[in-house]
Amino acid sequence: MLPSHNQSTITILGAGLMGRLLAVELARKGHAVEVFEAQGPDAQGAAARVAAAMLAPLAESAVTEPGVVRMGHYALPRWQQLIARLPRPVFFQQNGTLILWHRLDAGEASRFQHKLTQTQKLIPDLAPLQMLGGAQVDALEPSVASRFAQGMYLPGEGQLDNRQLLAALEAAMQELGVKVHWNTPRATEDFAPGGTGQPDLVLDCRGLGAKPQWNTLRGVRGEVVRLHAPEVTLERPTRLVHPRYPIYIAPKEDHTFVIGATEIESDDMSPASVRSTLELLSAAYAVHSGFAEARIVEIATQCRPTLPDNLPAVRSVRRNVLEVNGLYRHGFMIAPAMLDVVMEVLETGQSALAPCFDLSVQLA
Repeated sequence: MLPSHNQSTITILGAGLMGRLLAVELARKGHAVEVFEAQGPDAQGAAARVAAAMLAPLAESAVTEPGVVRMGHYALPRWQQLIARLPRPVFFQQNGTLILWHRLDAGEASRFQHKLTQTQKLIPDLAPLQMLGGAQVDALEPSVASRFAQGMYLPGEGQLDNRQLLAALEAAMQELGVKVHWNTPRATEDFAPGGTGQPDLVLDCRGLGAKPQWNTLRGVRGEVVRLHAPEVTLERPTRLVHPRYPIYIAPKEDHTFVIGATEIESDDMSPASVRSTLELLSAAYAVHSGFAEARIVEIATQCRPTLPDNLPAVRSVRRNVLEVNGLYRHGFMIAPAMLDVVMEVLETGQSALAPCFDLSVQLA
């Protein structure tokens, strides 16, 4: 899709996770990149700002398709490459995922284990899950000692700090000369790519902001709590299996923890409910009593852009306009794969990677 001359002029709509990744990658390749973002550089309007940024393909296989799982597996080494080139440090760890449950929820845990085992048979490249007895749970994560009689460990899974990453990508855009227009919303119809005084190409990465172009796009609300808990020393993302609100606890640097679970079919971006907040905090306390003395840093909500099949898509329904959307709850886990697929499409007009991920790429 890119013109044959060496440097193209490219306009990107939206400076969330995908918009920033593409801006940096394209600028590094010598293209003149301009970005229009409806909000400010702190990414307040982006789903990526309100996220745990867990990179957990096997754990997520309980709620998503094999193609997304493959994208997540691909992303783990790719994120390390991408982060290494950024001008600011970004917290990244690959200590695996710990799954815990209380005795009353053993049936739910068994169903969860069955789903993961089925995924492993389908995608044997994934590191196999390990079933843990109480003593093994205590040895792996001493801070939850004697609280759980069983657990599962998913080796190799990881996480990063979403806000550090967004800030590092912003710094990279500045270094590379990307021209960014903050608080300046634009739509695809505002441009006539290829015309005089117009960009060669427009990339639409606006998420829910592109809803007029995707009449099937919907928001799925998520709610998270950020805590500072000096008494808690979890070394890896921990998930608590529960039939109604399976939660995750993602440890960041300096005893900061992101706790979330809720997934509500709604475009409502109002503050979190008391019920949801109490459930998150109660479940966190059930994992580690040190959360009782934690300080609530933030309670945040956001809606993730989601297509009817809950899968991402890349499409071009108009010449020299490419749309990327539908990352749903898996944004950080699949973003590197989405980035590389889009770059292939731009450079060659097709993508050899997309079929590996069962990714829908529709080109006009």
